[in-house]
Amino acid sequence: MGKFIYDGDIKVDFEDRLLAHLQAVIMAKVRRGESFPFTWKDDISTGGGRTTVYIHPNVSLVFKYHGSRTPQLSPAWLHALTYNANSGRGLYVIPEPDDFPPRESAQRPEMVFREVPNEQYQAPAQT
Repeated sequence: MGKFIYDGDIKVDFEDRLLAHLQAVIMAKVRRGESFPFTWKDDISTGGGRTTVYIHPNVSLVFKYHGSRTPQLSPAWLHALTYNANSGRGLYVIPEPDDFPPRESAQRPEMVFREVPNEQYQAPAQT
């Protein structure tokens, strides 16, 4: 279990893998100067309920990990968490998508964009 510490005062435990994903999303937004709410459910041992903090570039954030290894990040989970963070509701914890690691058949082929030379381009016929 890792620990997220907000402004030196609020401390909450998260699994290291989840904490690594939260850190990636939070730090990307903070680097861009973006502020947003971050909400999580509190453990029943601390009274239950939920807590929301307002993340902004001028607040102290600490991500303290229990383990020494950096967890592998899931692009699908990062995308989902970022999508939430960019919404009006703000960042909140969601479970990791089931397709991690992605199955070979689930991977999309890489999209390649090429410039078409003018002599090969034919404008659509006008009627």
